[in-house]
Amino acid sequence: MITKENRSEIVKKHGTHPGDTGSAQVQIALITERIKQLSGHLKSHKKDYSTQLGLLKLVGQRRRLLAYLKKSDFSAYNTVIKQLELRK
Repeated sequence: MITKENRSEIVKKHGTHPGDTGSAQVQIALITERIKQLSGHLKSHKKDYSTQLGLLKLVGQRRRLLAYLKKSDFSAYNTVIKQLELRK
């Protein structure tokens, strides 16, 4: 789980203003953090198929948000990709 402090740190780092939780950049960053935690969980629990399904759903959601951001604001897309160290 993402702690409250970790979540607020991510919002400060990627948000356009304080309290910005709805922008695509912040949503992508929060989803990426959840994906990292779930993939770490799945390394030790290989047969946890419900978590695996949730992980795949999160990856798809992040992919759709990245496609939207790329279409609407390409410079923000590039900064998010670099900051989160994601592949294109």
